[in-house]
Amino acid sequence: MVKYGLDYTRCRWILPLLLGIGVIFGIIALAGRGWLESQTLPYVHQASLWESCSRPSQGGEWNCESLMGYGWGRAAAATYLVGFVILVICFALAVIAFSIEILRFNFVRGIGGLLFVVAAFQIIGLVIYPVKFTEEIPLIGANMFSWAYGFGWASTVVVIGCAFFFCCLPNWEDEVLGNIKPTYYYSSPDRAPYLN
Repeated sequence: MVKYGLDYTRCRWILPLLLGIGVIFGIIALAGRGWLESQTLPYVHQASLWESCSRPSQGGEWNCESLMGYGWGRAAAATYLVGFVILVICFALAVIAFSIEILRFNFVRGIGGLLFVVAAFQIIGLVIYPVKFTEEIPLIGANMFSWAYGFGWASTVVVIGCAFFFCCLPNWEDEVLGNIKPTYYYSSPDRAPYLN
């Protein structure tokens, strides 16, 4: 069952594909302006990982302030960005690992370890941002953490799942590569006397 569930020839690109999806989610989170938004339209407050913008009324002009002037803003951006860069490196390593003819399973486990480091960096950035933002930035109206912040967490969840798979895949090396003979546990009751 494990052999056919993780068949190397048929499913070899699933893990790199999932990492690619995590990279796309990370790009959306880094570029998105919807880390924090007002709950009602038209918005009077919007924030990204890099800046916070607000306007006093529905028709007024946006007044933007860089979050890089705050120590916590630099820390949140740096930790998430470092995690994203390592994620891109892991994606490239996964493509290389699954492209070569003979899969190096110890190499795959190293990618899994790096993915846990990515998850740690991203979680630190995703926790620092809302805690310090709500403490130090005056909010206008009712606000919520929105879609771009959610994509940041989605990228982190994908990374954690892939990290477990990359770390556990070498435990099934023989099954995946088909190096062991299958064991059959079922025997017919009618034939049991002839097995002795």
